[in-house]
Amino acid sequence: MCRDPDISPQPNVVPLCERGLDYYRRALAEGHTDNDVPDCLTELGLMRRQDETEDRWVAIPPDIASHDLTRPLERAILTQQHTVAGIFDALSAAEDVYRTQQRTSAAPVRLLHGADVIYAALERASEACREELLTAHPGGTRDPEALGKTLPRTLRLNERGVRQRTLYQHAVRAHGPTLAYIEQVTSAGAQVRTLDEIIDRVIVYDRSIAFIPDPRYDQRTTALAVEHPALIHYLVKVFDHAWQRAEPVTVGQDHRPPLLTDETRRAVLKLMVEGHTDAGIGSRLGISSRTVSHHIKKASESIGSRSRAHLAYLLARSELLHPDRDG
Repeated sequence: MCRDPDISPQPNVVPLCERGLDYYRRALAEGHTDNDVPDCLTELGLMRRQDETEDRWVAIPPDIASHDLTRPLERAILTQQHTVAGIFDALSAAEDVYRTQQRTSAAPVRLLHGADVIYAALERASEACREELLTAHPGGTRDPEALGKTLPRTLRLNERGVRQRTLYQHAVRAHGPTLAYIEQVTSAGAQVRTLDEIIDRVIVYDRSIAFIPDPRYDQRTTALAVEHPALIHYLVKVFDHAWQRAEPVTVGQDHRPPLLTDETRRAVLKLMVEGHTDAGIGSRLGISSRTVSHHIKKASESIGSRSRAHLAYLLARSELLHPDRDG
């Protein structure tokens, strides 16, 4: 027998055994044979009966045998290829309709180019807003000119009863123009809180449209308008998580209580221990590099460290940056 699964080159293909090769060689030399033909030769088409009425076998050239064996397979492959092509042809019309509909329907994410285009989109969203506005502004202090443009829109929303929550970084508590803006909007009913670090810039109107920056471009002149419900749900959830950890800003009170000063200092020292530069720390916390150096200097004097590296070593081994831990 020639069927040995351990040496079969492909499934359903009988290998040519040594006995078959010897038999094929003898048949080529003698012209024909009448002995018992190995199975591998008959299944591979290398031996055929010379006459159906006689038990005489002749050797067949390998190229003819392979052609006879592969021709049905090639026809089957060609049929499958025609079937695949037919599927693509049948669906091509539906593909055209689908793409056209996608282009004509409202896109869930749109890229806005130009400060005037962004401002116009914000104005339209603000005019349509009826229930809630969520905003987060990282980077510490805000541009007074931008605050001047935003203030009338914010006050109009307050007059319509729109609930407003805004997140800033602690650094705004030392910036006069931003504080003046906060006092006006909180007096009208808006809520403002601050954190040492917050999420990226985001504006969400009625949980139906959100504006976020596109990191590929200049944030001052480009923005993404997001209307996909799942994406907006995610942005609101992240905002709410940050809001719960933030500290309220109350009109008429000291805007920089000692607690927040200590929190900012801890944030500075944590980032320093992690290896960030003064410039990198300042960028993340919305404060200047000079303020970062001041916090590090005060902490060094308080602990009595001999150098910045010694300070980082002492902080890393202590619990000073984790006051809420037991012990």
